[in-house]
Amino acid sequence: MLFHKLAATVFGIGYFGKGAGTVAAFFACIIWYLFSHNNHEPLYFVFITIAVIALGIWSGNKVEPIWGKDHNRVVIDEVAGMFISLLFVPVAWPYMLTAFILFRFFDIVKPLFIRRLESLPGGWGVMMDDILAGIYTNLIVQVFVGFNLLNVKI
Repeated sequence: MLFHKLAATVFGIGYFGKGAGTVAAFFACIIWYLFSHNNHEPLYFVFITIAVIALGIWSGNKVEPIWGKDHNRVVIDEVAGMFISLLFVPVAWPYMLTAFILFRFFDIVKPLFIRRLESLPGGWGVMMDDILAGIYTNLIVQVFVGFNLLNVKI
């Protein structure tokens, strides 16, 4: 069970209390940035994102009976959602900051069917709202990239 608690809380970030989701999303940005400097292929990032999602569903299923439905200690969903937000986005701080802000907006406000996904059972309910928030974020950031709305030189 310790493994699932560590995974679900992203090595204890979930124990920070209020704001732990924001800290976990920021941590995800840092990890993404550091991994990007090893010049990995885009499929590497897809694989890592899928692995985090699978681990989040699995660990969410394990900790929910102990902590309750979508407990605020579980922040692996924020990491997965942030990773989705950054998929296929150039690794530049203006884009990463925009993705971070948009993702936190979608994750907190939960518009456009995001809130409905929380009602899914177990780890699926924990993860799917953040996955959809990440998809929405990624689509918007792709528009920013495509039209160079942030005037980023890459």
